[in-house]
Amino acid sequence: MVGAFAAQAAVRGVLSVPDYREALARTNFRGHEVSLAGGIGLAAGAGVAAAVAGGPVGAAAAIAGLGAGAVGAYDDIVGARPEHGGAKGFRGHLRALREGRVTTGLVKIAGIGAAGLAAAALLEHRRARGFGAAAGAGAPAGRGAFGSGAGRSAARGAFGRGVGVPAGRGAGRRGGALSSAGRRGAEDRAARGSGVPRSIAGAVADVAVSGALIAGTANLFNLFDLRPGRALKVGLMVGAPLAVAGPGAPVAAAAAGAAAAALPDDLGERTMLGDAGANALGAVLGTALAARSGRKARLALLAGVVGLTAASEKVSFTKVIENTPPLRALDRLGRRSG
Repeated sequence: MVGAFAAQAAVRGVLSVPDYREALARTNFRGHEVSLAGGIGLAAGAGVAAAVAGGPVGAAAAIAGLGAGAVGAYDDIVGARPEHGGAKGFRGHLRALREGRVTTGLVKIAGIGAAGLAAAALLEHRRARGFGAAAGAGAPAGRGAFGSGAGRSAARGAFGRGVGVPAGRGAGRRGGALSSAGRRGAEDRAARGSGVPRSIAGAVADVAVSGALIAGTANLFNLFDLRPGRALKVGLMVGAPLAVAGPGAPVAAAAAGAAAAALPDDLGERTMLGDAGANALGAVLGTALAARSGRKARLALLAGVVGLTAASEKVSFTKVIENTPPLRALDRLGRRSG
């Protein structure tokens, strides 16, 4: 709900300023005038709602969503100027870079990548803290059984002040060794079970995989934003199941709420997402996916995102959807005819 309210408030605020309203006016694929305010509103709504969710996951999603939305808006607005036209797609931006030109699209790619890595670092810090808490939980138990608390008192009661204390200390030393070994075993099992890295290299790898997943998902949603409502429908289909439970549920709910608020105007061809909205929606949902998934699952998700992105260079998603009746029906659902 927070995402929906924040998105609607942002759209109203942007459209209330005549200069902004004019700068954000665009013509869609059917020649209708639409406003990019819908995308800016979604980015703001999803980002604010993610921040309100709190915790490392909420902070990570806010950084990813607002960062991707900001550089997306930059590309939407500045990239539309005549002097910045020409380069299209990832290959086009790289070609321009080889020619000595830095395009707004390249700035967007770099910005989304940086936001994704920052969000991934927060998620990794959360995992590391969780592991540390799990490891530390064993120590009080060891102290309680063999150390300075109840164990020493019980020893005194059983053997007296003179004899009991040394005996208790000796037992504590032997028990401490056993407890330490037990804790090490528990830590190893926790690390294997939770997917928490036990080395710097593992932590760096986790940040890289999660960062690539977040940035890749942000870019993938932009590839879906070619028809009214399409990217938002994909966002709702991905976000609704994720919002049910799990570490990423609150931020998935934030994204789904903002998407639901933007959907009527997007389908009615009054607003459009643009890069700002599509990138932000994908980044927040990518963060939710990264937060709830182990390393193997994240690698599998990343492979899927990379595969779809690579396929888009050769195959038109719109043609595939139009040639598949169930997908065509879903894609056209709620859209204006004619």
